Amino acid sequence: MTAHATEEMAEDDLDIVDVEHAVRTGRVAKIQRDDPRGNRYVLEGTATDSATLVGVVGRFLASGRYLIVTVYKVAAK
Repeated sequence: MTAHATEEMAEDDLDIVDVEHAVRTGRVAKIQRDDPRGNRYVLEGTATDSATLVGVVGRFLASGRYLIVTVYKVAAK
């Protein structure tokens, strides 16, 4: 997880458990292919309260690990 993701998580009153839950319960909502560093995968899932929708943006590194670039609460539609 990047420092930016940690800051954004705190700004939206989320914690690491919420992010983990969103990744585990979420789905790939979008794949952004316009970054020269590689595809970014936008996941959307719920926080631990099962009501708050959380967005998690990241990319897969050469090692196969998923690097979380940013985290945010998804605004109600």
